[in-house]
Amino acid sequence: MRNPLSGHRAWREVLIAAVALPIAIALAVMAFAWPAGRISPRDVPVGIVGTGSASQRAVEGLTRQKPGAFDFRLYPDQQAARSAIRNREIYGAFAVSGAGITVLKATAASPSVAQLLTDVGQQLADKATQQMAARQKAAEQKAEEKADGARSPAKAHKQAAAGQAAVHAGSPAKVLVKGVDVVPVAAADPRGVVFSSSVFPLTICGILIGAFVTMARGLARPRHRVLTLLVACAVAAFGVYLVAQGFLGALPHHPVATWAILSLDLLSVSATAAGVIRLLGPVGLGLSAALMVFVGNAFSGATSAPEMLPEGVDHVGQWLPPGAGASLLRDTTYFDGAADAGHLAVLALWSVCGITAVMFGHWVIREGRGTKSGAPASGELLPALPGSGTAVAVRRHAHAHARRHDGDD
Repeated sequence: MRNPLSGHRAWREVLIAAVALPIAIALAVMAFAWPAGRISPRDVPVGIVGTGSASQRAVEGLTRQKPGAFDFRLYPDQQAARSAIRNREIYGAFAVSGAGITVLKATAASPSVAQLLTDVGQQLADKATQQMAARQKAAEQKAEEKADGARSPAKAHKQAAAGQAAVHAGSPAKVLVKGVDVVPVAAADPRGVVFSSSVFPLTICGILIGAFVTMARGLARPRHRVLTLLVACAVAAFGVYLVAQGFLGALPHHPVATWAILSLDLLSVSATAAGVIRLLGPVGLGLSAALMVFVGNAFSGATSAPEMLPEGVDHVGQWLPPGAGASLLRDTTYFDGAADAGHLAVLALWSVCGITAVMFGHWVIREGRGTKSGAPASGELLPALPGSGTAVAVRRHAHAHARRHDGDD
C-alpha cells in the first residue's frame, strides 16, 4: 500500500526552491544594490582653513546646499590641515581666499570622496565668481548713476571711466580652483579599483579556508585545525600580496605590515566560518557566508567610504571583518597605520572568537550528543532478540562509539 506521506518531502523541496531561494536571492541583491544606490555624503569630516569671512561664507553655503553632508573642522593653516589628513582625522580640506580655492584631498583615503571634494570646490568657486560678478555689476551701476547725476558731461564721463577702471582692477574675473592630493593612491591604480577588487575576494577565500579546515577528515584534533588555519591564511595572504602589488602595483608601501594585515583579515573570516561550522554543522557554512559576504562585503564601504553609506549601515560594516579589514589595510598601506587601533581590535576579536569555537566547540557537540542520543550507556543490556532468550551486552560497542566521537576532538 502506498504511503500517503511519501510525497511530502518532494513538495517541501519544491517549496524551498520556489519560495525560499528566490527570497534569499532577492535579499542578497538588495544587500549590495541598496547601499550602492543610496551613496551620499553623511557627516564626512572635512576641514576649513582659516576663520575669515570667505571661509565662513563657504561653510554657510555648503551647510545650506548640502545639510548634514559634512562635519566641518577649523584649522589655522594648510599645514595643520595636511597633518590632519595624514592622521586620518579628515578626508580633505578647503582653503578659501580672495585669490582662489585650494582643495586638499587624499585619493588614498577614498577616491570617491576626493572627487566629491573636487566637485564641491568647483561649485564654491563658481558661486564666488557669480557673487563677484554681481558685486562688479552693482558697482558699475552705481558709477553710472553718479555719472548721470553729475552736471558736467566731461566730469561725468571721467567719473564713469574711473569707476569702471576701479571695478575691473579691484576684482578678478574668475575664482580659480587648485587641487592638491596630499596622500595619493598608487600610480598603477589611479582610481583605487584594484585595491577594492583585491579586498572583496578575501571574504570568499576566508570562508573556503574555514570550510575546508573544518570538514577535512585528516585534521582530527582542534589544534591541528587551528594550526592549519594560521598557515593557510599566511600563505594565501602572501599570494594575494604578490598579485595585488607584484603584478598590479596597488599596495606600494609597508610590505611586511600589509602582508600581516591581509593574513589577519583572512584569519578573522576563516576562523569565524570554521567555528560556526564546528558548532552548527553544514548550516554554519551558509550562515557565515551570508553574514560575511552579503552583509560584511556589502556594508564595508571599500569602494567609497563608510561615511558615504546609509545611516547605521556604516557602523555595521565596520564591526564586521570585511569592512574593518579594508579600512585597516588602507590605513596601513597609505597612512602609516594612523587610526587603525579600532579596526585591528575588531579583526582580533573575530579571530579569537572563531579560534575559541574551533578549539572548544567539541565540548558543546559532545554535550549535545549526550543529551539527544538514544544509545544505551556503557554496561546496559539490550532487550532479548527474537528467538533468543538472552539479553545482549553493549559495553564493548558503547566504548567503541565513544572512541569514534573522541576522534573528532
